[in-house]
Amino acid sequence: MSEDLIYEDATAMAELIRTGAVSSVELVRAHLARIEATNPAINAIVTVADGALEAARAADADLAAGKDVGALHGVPFTVKDSIDTAGVLTQRGSPIFAGRLPTTDATSVARIKDAGAILLAKTNLPEFSYSTESDNLLTGRTNNPWDLDRTPGGSSGGESAAIAAGMSPFGLGTDLAISVRGPAAQTGIVALKPTHGRIPMTGVWPRVPRRDWHVGPMARTVRDLALTYSLLAGPDGEDGFSVTPKSFDSGVGSVPSRPLRVGWIVDSGLGPVDPEVAATVRAAAQALSSTGVHVEEVTIPAVERDNPLALFNLQHVMELKPAMAAATRGREDDMFTMSTSMLNTPDTSIEDYIAAEQGFERIRDGYAEYFTRYDALLLPVLPIPAHPHGMTVFVIDGKTVDATHIQTFTVQFNVTGLPALSMRFGTSSDGLPIGVQIAGNWHAESTVLHVASLLEGVSPVRNLHPVL
Repeated sequence: MSEDLIYEDATAMAELIRTGAVSSVELVRAHLARIEATNPAINAIVTVADGALEAARAADADLAAGKDVGALHGVPFTVKDSIDTAGVLTQRGSPIFAGRLPTTDATSVARIKDAGAILLAKTNLPEFSYSTESDNLLTGRTNNPWDLDRTPGGSSGGESAAIAAGMSPFGLGTDLAISVRGPAAQTGIVALKPTHGRIPMTGVWPRVPRRDWHVGPMARTVRDLALTYSLLAGPDGEDGFSVTPKSFDSGVGSVPSRPLRVGWIVDSGLGPVDPEVAATVRAAAQALSSTGVHVEEVTIPAVERDNPLALFNLQHVMELKPAMAAATRGREDDMFTMSTSMLNTPDTSIEDYIAAEQGFERIRDGYAEYFTRYDALLLPVLPIPAHPHGMTVFVIDGKTVDATHIQTFTVQFNVTGLPALSMRFGTSSDGLPIGVQIAGNWHAESTVLHVASLLEGVSPVRNLHPVL
């Protein structure tokens, strides 16, 4: 099987299976071979699922028997190792959970399986999903397939690296502040953080702070994001935040019939941005205007007044600390650096905690006003391209910032719950992917996906893959 087929998107793979051009068994075998060939250097895959080939044989038999099949019938997929998979290890990047074997699938996994897809493997992450680098004491560090000395991001860095390297066509990640969009930008794939609650968090750990966590699809094309999102969205009767009916906006249709209005921003008052990243956002804005969309530079005063990252750092620790302390009690020596650092962070005062919550409300109000005038916002995903492993400070455009600055453009959409998508639109002078972020109004996934599809159609960097 050629490498070209490995790099097809999931939508194309499903069609090839339905038409008999390729079997599910052939496709699964090809991905297993790809994992064997490339994973030793990248370390994106931490567990290969038993039974994938058997499931592929059953998928081929069902097709031959003329049975009705789902939209992703016979297509392999991967899942971040914080998301439960029945009968397949889910170890959360920690020796504390080594050998943990769930008995049920997370809602998101079950829905993808219901569409006929085949679980191929679990992917690496930081311990407890709590870092922007995918490294831990149990399964080690994941490397970026574009440059092994650089990070593929976190916390869904194993997932992003696996998809970028052709080990998987698509998969599932989670996002607290950056964790599907940042890794997507660092490895050159696409990822969607939907409106908060659109995809249930049932079967995912940790779930606190609940109002910031999201499950999101990751893939190589926007149409794959639209397809998988349409399968994932909707309440499950267990997640109390997941209450919007599936029919409200499944990612298909619902785009305004009038010409779209999109604002773009680089200088947001949130700190320095690499000049190559800024140039990529400007290029994307110009390219989008060529598609008939009205595009103009804007400001977001609410974000300039209340820095979302500073507020997030005050808020989330106070909710995560009790959950992590309970999970790790008596096993503190088995914890990795970021989790230990978080537990040792001084408590936020009740006054500062309430101030942070009120700041989030002001930011939500600011975006509510913005989306009365615009349909989407175009901005950086990250202030820099993928960086070398282990950095604690960055020098960006002559300014020194700490490593948490990597989240500055993404976290605002977690604390507001707004949908946001990451996609590649440029390349750095070092040959690394540069992404742009598209955010939309609450429950306007269709508009976000539509704008991304327009950009994808005029992208200068389509169908680029790392050389491995």
